[in-house]
Amino acid sequence: MPEHIDIRIEGRAGRITLTRPEALNALSHEMCQAIDAALIDWAGNDAVALVVIDAIGDRAFCAGGDIAAMHALGMAGDFDYGRRYWSDEYRMNARLFHFPKPVVSLMQGFTMGGGVGLGCHASHRVVCEGSQIALPECAIGLVPDVGSTLLLARAPGRLGEYLGTTGARLGPGDAIHAEFADYLVPRDRWPDLIATLCDTGDWGAVDRAAQPAPDSTLATEQAEIDRLFAGETIRDIVNLLRVSDSAVAARAMAALSKNSPLSVACTVELVHRTRLRDTIEVALEQEYRFTYRAMERGDFLEGIRAAIIDKDKTPKWRHASLEAVTATDVAGMLLPLGTDTLNL
Repeated sequence: MPEHIDIRIEGRAGRITLTRPEALNALSHEMCQAIDAALIDWAGNDAVALVVIDAIGDRAFCAGGDIAAMHALGMAGDFDYGRRYWSDEYRMNARLFHFPKPVVSLMQGFTMGGGVGLGCHASHRVVCEGSQIALPECAIGLVPDVGSTLLLARAPGRLGEYLGTTGARLGPGDAIHAEFADYLVPRDRWPDLIATLCDTGDWGAVDRAAQPAPDSTLATEQAEIDRLFAGETIRDIVNLLRVSDSAVAARAMAALSKNSPLSVACTVELVHRTRLRDTIEVALEQEYRFTYRAMERGDFLEGIRAAIIDKDKTPKWRHASLEAVTATDVAGMLLPLGTDTLNL
């Protein structure tokens, strides 16, 4: 078993625990492969009635993928490591989405990027009072991936376009409203809930432990978000944002102006495509078209440099503005990959 993860069977439950709190439980390639192998094994194992996924530490369930190694290799011209990582991770995401038994995920603190792919494709998604879920990939020159464009496409109204492009954080009430989570269970009750799940294999214990969802700020802003993000392209959306004087518009424009214009434009298109063909397979295959090209033709290496290598927070994106991204630019990142297409 790779380091930073504990995979075992306890009672009636298959247990996956991330044990890397010092790195906010970031997922390495080896961790993704180990999770995939466990899911394959447990799907047909009658001793496993359900699966419980959790993480140690208070700050994060999982704050994303381990991207520092991808950057180092990508800068050296090796794009294959990232492509292998993403294809193996996406295969695990699809297997988790279709897993034939209940999967309970418990997401404290930050759940971002790859953590969304691990926690939010579960059948029983639990948050607590300190949970924060987000898809901030556009800030590093990527797009929401790991199947998250399916979650965005299924979110009420136009929340998908808003959340995917701005990276806005979802507290527990917002996460449940946006359908990224199902249950609120106070954090101090998680140990008892996990013990019950392991003892009984009865997923109904999650229903019994849940409390009413807290109020959602997002729900009160839904109508305005739906109006502002109804455009067919990012240019349409920006035009509406610029002529609106609402607080939602100002906040969204401030977030968008910091993100990779190419990533933002492609995210809008990906959400729209997945909404038309509502499957995890379509979502992952379309996302992989972008991530496959992200280092060579996108802003990913520059985004990582600015965010976590040099930490100067001043990325030099390929496009000077959101309006500078053309339909041809978007199409070029999302063209079919031919023989390199994602094989699930």
